[in-house]
Amino acid sequence: MPAPGSAPRRPLVLGVLALLAVVLGTLLLVRADAGLSTRRATVAGVPLTEVRQSGTGGDRRPGVVIAHGFAGSARLMRPLADSVARHGAVAVLLDFAGHGANPAALPGAGRDDERARAVLRHDLDVALAWLRSRPDVDPDRIVLVGHSMGAGAVTRYAVDHPEITRTVAISLPDADDVPPGWAGRLTVVVGGLEFPDFRRAAEAAAAGGPPGARERVVAPGTEHISVLFAPRTHAATLAAIPGRPGGPPPAPLTRLAGGGLLLLGLGLGFVPLASLLLRGPPPPAASAGGPRSRPGRWLTVAVPAAGLGAVLATPLPTDRLPLAVGGHVAVFLLLTGVLLVAAHRSFGLRRPPAGHARRPTRAAGVAAVLLGYAVLAVALPLHLGFTSGAPVGARWWLLPLVTLCCLAFLLGAELVTEGRGVAYAAVGGLAVVVLAAAAVTGLAPGFVLLVVPLFAALVAWQAAWAGVLRRRDAPWWLPAAVGAVVLAWPIATTLPLT
Repeated sequence: MPAPGSAPRRPLVLGVLALLAVVLGTLLLVRADAGLSTRRATVAGVPLTEVRQSGTGGDRRPGVVIAHGFAGSARLMRPLADSVARHGAVAVLLDFAGHGANPAALPGAGRDDERARAVLRHDLDVALAWLRSRPDVDPDRIVLVGHSMGAGAVTRYAVDHPEITRTVAISLPDADDVPPGWAGRLTVVVGGLEFPDFRRAAEAAAAGGPPGARERVVAPGTEHISVLFAPRTHAATLAAIPGRPGGPPPAPLTRLAGGGLLLLGLGLGFVPLASLLLRGPPPPAASAGGPRSRPGRWLTVAVPAAGLGAVLATPLPTDRLPLAVGGHVAVFLLLTGVLLVAAHRSFGLRRPPAGHARRPTRAAGVAAVLLGYAVLAVALPLHLGFTSGAPVGARWWLLPLVTLCCLAFLLGAELVTEGRGVAYAAVGGLAVVVLAAAAVTGLAPGFVLLVVPLFAALVAWQAAWAGVLRRRDAPWWLPAAVGAVVLAWPIATTLPLT
């Protein structure tokens, strides 16, 4: 048993740790921006971010356009721009249609068709025109850098524009984007742990061409996303810049670490906040609703509900929701949640403990504060350290819709597990497994696999917060409400609009 007084001190200790993490994360984010000048502009509907060394001018310098991949953003690629700028070049990042701060729709929901290619070409045209218009950029020293979908886009663009000095294709999806006999200069970067198709594409794309014109670089120990933050990737990108004056060694993890510490600090800060707001007498020894069912009964309900939810989502026109990948995930969660709630009523399972009785106005106030904190804890670190997390365009109405879908699932999980924390977390884990299996077997779009790691992390996060609220005798519906925000915000604000 804990020593007397240890439990009240725990929130205080966590509060101090949370504050330290937030301060350290903020300092790292400030350090990532040190010595750099950032300018943002929207040109012909395309959001652009220009990054350069502060206080420089005069001599002409190389220019680099950096293009993100599917479900990425300019903010995700910012560490590459930092490295480029610190080595004397001017970097321009862009948000393709449907991504980041760009509210326009990207046709095809991720499919590589001519409509989507035309939109990507247009956006690259805008970024290149902006870069060449900078008075200190040498138009004869332009480099294109792209990741995944962006790698294909910049490679095709360079094939059609021989004036491009060099192209860096990170995780190139298709070697057919490099036609036989093309004489352009190309560096292909691939992660050592990427899917075999990407590794084969890199080998094929690097073959051929004039002597010394093509190079294949392997970033060991990285997969499709972490390859962006590998020192080897940054070194290969810097080596492609002609006439660069040199600079410090790349520090690709500084911004990422700052966002991670901010995320950790705000996550830990939920504990003292919940303790402060939910003070009250201990929960009653027994609550209404009769005895609980046997501990494993939730499993016999959750497994068929999740499986049937995946099957029912397949024939539905989930792509009518203009959120690529996220539309299918939201509908799957909604269907599974409805099935869980129906099973709870049909099998006569006990409702979770009601929590300590509080005045309705106080309960509403507590819920509002915790929901607002959840938005802050998710959106701020996401936007500052990882990728674009601010709603734009259709995302404003998609956000509450996706939140309702997540809420239905989490309320169903809360009901069928009767408020048991471990079982509740297991239902979330089951949804992750079923969603991944659906993508592998063709029941769900293949791109769903892209969001499974993110979805798994969010499920674990909201389950931990739900446990905090239950231990403080919160109303039974509050963990699901807070968890719905944690799940829905990244899904609705980061996945592409179509």
